Amino acid sequence: MGTIGASRGWVATLKNRVVSLHDDMNISASVSNPKHISLPPLVTLPRCQTQTVTSVAMSSSSPEEDDCVVAVKFLGPQLSLCRPAQDTKWTNIRITDPSFFTSQVMFSQRDQVFSLPASGGGHIGSWDLQKHRDKPNLQKLHFRNLPSLRKTERELLDSTYKTEHLVESSDGETFLVIWYRCHTDDMSDFETKGFRVFKLDGEGNAFYTKDLGDLCIFISKSEPFCVPTSYLPHLERNFIYYVDVHEYESMIFVELGGFGLQDSTWNYSQPHTFKVPYYFPPQPI
Repeated sequence: MGTIGASRGWVATLKNRVVSLHDDMNISASVSNPKHISLPPLVTLPRCQTQTVTSVAMSSSSPEEDDCVVAVKFLGPQLSLCRPAQDTKWTNIRITDPSFFTSQVMFSQRDQVFSLPASGGGHIGSWDLQKHRDKPNLQKLHFRNLPSLRKTERELLDSTYKTEHLVESSDGETFLVIWYRCHTDDMSDFETKGFRVFKLDGEGNAFYTKDLGDLCIFISKSEPFCVPTSYLPHLERNFIYYVDVHEYESMIFVELGGFGLQDSTWNYSQPHTFKVPYYFPPQPI
């Protein structure tokens, strides 16, 4: 109850204006004594809200590390950063560009910043606790190699609900993933229609691609990540594994899905009646 997101094997909850981090879903956690870390009380900026969260991200694998920074992106203009091992209060940032109000945050190990893709994917904003705290680094994206679409395909994409996700590999490659969903026939829910992936370079170019090399991407309510398919034998190259959440009356269903970029095919399971909508990256044991 009160779960607001997850990152690097840690789940974040929000209760009475306090964010807490829990490692009880981490494969390396103590079964008998899981960790529970409470962060400083939240302060809501004027004309902002701190009840609805879009995403949570962490700069390192444990909030107990001295330099680890936790980022919470709220629906609207507020982004809050905190070093759990050092800070007694949050650093609250007001984002002025409305295209970031619904964005999901990720941490770039390569650039050491928290980044948000703008709605529509036209540009990226990055913040940290030093140089880009009050003045974000903004980068406009130029889309390259876009495929030709038939009229029906173009109309379908234009009618979908889109969410943008930034993913970084361990080698520093950055991908922008656009998830396309549309309403079901009875308008009661969304269903996945497809994904598009763009590989980003340091000059603001976003190259459309169906080739991730040896990588596959995981997108869920947790911070997204990608891993080489050699990590686990059942992983498939050029696949996006995703978790979608469906609500029917009082029940919550989690759909585990897979989308092949090369041939635009699905491989998904039927919705499961459990409430853990997260994929976690491989953890050290």
